[in-house]
Amino acid sequence: MRIEKIINQSRRDFNAVYVCEHCGYKEQGYGYDDSYFHNVVIPNMKCKKCGKTADDTYRALAPKYESYVEV
Repeated sequence: MRIEKIINQSRRDFNAVYVCEHCGYKEQGYGYDDSYFHNVVIPNMKCKKCGKTADDTYRALAPKYESYVEV
């Protein structure tokens, strides 16, 4: 899965549309805007339709705010 569009964001909490890069399935969900979430959690999200996770070409978005701990 990857983020297609961030719908709204309040500080580090956000609501986004996630899309599967394999089958195109879209779902709305919440997230947390830090480097761990973008680099670890999102690429390991399983698609509810095809069950796949992100492939090796996944490129994480940069957090809006500076992170204190790097992954």
